Amino acid sequence: MAINQLEENLEAITRTIEQLKKDGCSDEKILNDLREQRDKILKDLNL
Repeated sequence: MAINQLEENLEAITRTIEQLKKDGCSDEKILNDLREQRDKILKDLNL
């Protein structure tokens, strides 16, 4: 996957997490899945 695509996905996941938290989402399974995806992308980008 191209670096730009990874960066776009990272931004989208981060925004989604923040929006869910702002909206009061209490489903930790969803939030944890998104955090895991974000962490995987960060690792792939070596950040």
